[in-house]
Amino acid sequence: MAKILIAYYSKGGSVKKMAKFVEDGVKESGVDVVLKTVEDVAADELIQYDGFIFGSPTYYGQMAAQVKKLLDDSVILHGRLEGRIGGAFTSAGNIGGGNETTILSILQAFMIHGMVVQGTSKNDHYGPVAIGAPDKRAERQCVDLGKRIAKLVKKLCQ
Repeated sequence: MAKILIAYYSKGGSVKKMAKFVEDGVKESGVDVVLKTVEDVAADELIQYDGFIFGSPTYYGQMAAQVKKLLDDSVILHGRLEGRIGGAFTSAGNIGGGNETTILSILQAFMIHGMVVQGTSKNDHYGPVAIGAPDKRAERQCVDLGKRIAKLVKKLCQ
């Protein structure tokens, strides 16, 4: 059965809340899901998953160092994650605070692994964004991301 990893770093708790909403979306789709902090994920365990959804706060328009470390460590799997599915989400301190560049930095790493990334024509095109704690809009976007990635995993990885 297909399995998705949601890995996140959350210092203030906003990204953790978003991760749980993403998890709800994956669960609604009937795909197995594992929710972990990035510190609890070893790079070599990534090979066990068909899809990845990473969450990070926005720090100076980039992902948190803890997320970057996991992606840097994943070089040991270079070429072996080809065709897996990837998605990302973030929380930032303000509108225009680097939210989209943070998501894109995660998605770029996924694409270098040869992973499949799907945007959306609705709302948060690259992935869900919250300004501080997630509001109802961000919650809906997170649930939708989980559903979208789960649907794609079902199509491409089974």
